[in-house]
Amino acid sequence: MILAFLVGCATSQPAPADILLFTGRGTSSGDVTALEDILRESGWRYSTVSSAQLDAMTESKLKSYRLLILPGGNFEVIGHGLATSTTTKLRRAIGSGMNYLGICAGAFLASAAPYNGLNLTEGVRFSFYALEDRGIRKAPVTIARAGGAPLEVYWEDGPQLTGWGQAIARYPDGTAAVVQGQFGGGWVVLAGVHPEAPERWRRGMNFTTSADQSRAYAATLIDAALNRKTLPR
Repeated sequence: MILAFLVGCATSQPAPADILLFTGRGTSSGDVTALEDILRESGWRYSTVSSAQLDAMTESKLKSYRLLILPGGNFEVIGHGLATSTTTKLRRAIGSGMNYLGICAGAFLASAAPYNGLNLTEGVRFSFYALEDRGIRKAPVTIARAGGAPLEVYWEDGPQLTGWGQAIARYPDGTAAVVQGQFGGGWVVLAGVHPEAPERWRRGMNFTTSADQSRAYAATLIDAALNRKTLPR
């Protein structure tokens, strides 16, 4: 009877997480929460990791996850908050087959950024989207998607991603807003916008498409990165 109980307990252990969500120094707590909401709603198994935990994690442990998500925030603080050996370890893990989704700051850090960047982009360094030059820090932006209707999404201090990968969505000026591509054995998806943004982020702004539509697109990007799906370009 006791043996049967123990066997039952052993078989009821939760499955290991597929997704590792970075929550360390420099990340936006609001963006972490927005992504966690989508991950839970979609039923994806995930774990969170701080800067110190990521520094301490072995490469083999890192590669036990199928996808690393690096959310928005301050990419300079994120980069400097990690040891250089950690970004080297991450680069090796992604090159060996772990996938990567970078949103806003996470997209900046994926490039050849000077702040301990991952350089998954073969030396390409991203600049801010053109609204930044006009002194605009956040705004609704309509992105044109291959294979889908235009979608108005939340943008805040995000990059334009021209110069690397395949563009799967573009800003109004034609520069790349969302890209996909290969780095070694890993699949990489980068977004300069925040499709995961909840309704509360939109206060004081007028959007032509709903937050639910935008968040559904965020789920599409997570699914594509996790399952190595090539989206229309």
